Amino acid sequence: MLRSAAAPRILTVTELADRLRATFEAAGTIWVGGEISNLKRPASGHLYFTLKDDRAQIAAVMFRSAAQVLVFQPADGMEVVVRARMDLYPARGAVQLYVEAMEPHGLGALTLAFEQLKARLGAEGLFDQRRKRALPKWPRTVGIVTALHGAAIHDMRTMLRRRWPLAGVVVRPVRVQGPGAARDIVAGIQDLNRLADVDVLIVGRGGGSLEDLWAFNEEPVARAIAASTVPVVSAVGHEVDVTIADFVADARAPTPTAAASLVVPDRDEVAAAVDRAAAALARALRRRTSLARERLAALERGLGDPGRRVTDTAQRLDDLDARLRRALVGRVEWDRRELDGLAGRLARSGPVARLGAATTRVGAAAGRLRFAVAMRVRHARAALERSAVRLDALSPLACLERGYALVRRGDETGHVVTDAATLATGERVTVLFARGRARATIDDTEG
Repeated sequence: MLRSAAAPRILTVTELADRLRATFEAAGTIWVGGEISNLKRPASGHLYFTLKDDRAQIAAVMFRSAAQVLVFQPADGMEVVVRARMDLYPARGAVQLYVEAMEPHGLGALTLAFEQLKARLGAEGLFDQRRKRALPKWPRTVGIVTALHGAAIHDMRTMLRRRWPLAGVVVRPVRVQGPGAARDIVAGIQDLNRLADVDVLIVGRGGGSLEDLWAFNEEPVARAIAASTVPVVSAVGHEVDVTIADFVADARAPTPTAAASLVVPDRDEVAAAVDRAAAALARALRRRTSLARERLAALERGLGDPGRRVTDTAQRLDDLDARLRRALVGRVEWDRRELDGLAGRLARSGPVARLGAATTRVGAAAGRLRFAVAMRVRHARAALERSAVRLDALSPLACLERGYALVRRGDETGHVVTDAATLATGERVTVLFARGRARATIDDTEG
């Protein structure tokens, strides 16, 4: 007789999940490389995505605490290497990676972040040359945003003092590297913008590695430079170092010392220019004086003897006076003859003569009008008499004068009776005569 096999132990789903999670925990932290796809960024700040290669894929999550320290922006299609723990999400029974750190594959994170921010700010127009302002030629005060201790501030102040000691210098000390440096730089730019007499800003520091200079590649610093109401010169690192601040600033200097030379004029050059201008002005004045002297001499030669000039002018005035008197007398005689001619013409064809002729014409027209009115009245009276005769002949009253009578139903306003057959026995009628009326009752009718 065969012995029955031992019954297998049946695990619950929770027990199975716990075993899988224990296995994943034993594996510890792993490094995985792959391509990001289906990246999602909910309001919580967590990152949810799929990490895949050409043969497999696995879900991954990067919680906000880890995601917010990334210096670059992950995107679909980006090749990355992640440090993660593999674990099971019991609610869905899904295996996924819990990402603790992420680096772009084949490209440094800082370099990628630099290129991403550069592209984004460039697309917004922050690098556009049309928004950049010219630096003031004669600044009253130069503001400097940099570290208080270091070669950069010493070199800038030395250069400013040597080139243009008239300009005041205001230094806003800030941290230029490490955590919080970007916030310090932004606050420094904003503080100096509040000072009324600061005409230009220098924002920068001495040289260093990409990590050392990174504060000048952060977005808040770039936007603070763009928002500055005072022109900004970027002076970060050495000539070979390029930062986002260089692209946004109104001008870029290869070094802090060069920035100091850029924002103020050189007093020696200005003094030399003033000397050249003074010499040119003196030459111009001498030339102008010489030309004026020559012109005065020419005018004196052209003027001649003043006494003779006065005598000639007096004689000419006498001649002109005599000509004027003759001209006035001749003009008066001419005007008198013209006036006499006009008076004669007025007497012949003036209002008096024209009024007499018009009076004669009006009298004749009035006679013709009276005759025409009399004839028109005579003709109208004759026509009226003929119409009255015809009207009397057609009037019913004329018939009544010849002995006829007019019969109406009822009273004198009733209808005229023209047919006896329309009357009924006993009906009352009114009989109208030439003079007066009578009322009657119908006793009988004959058709």
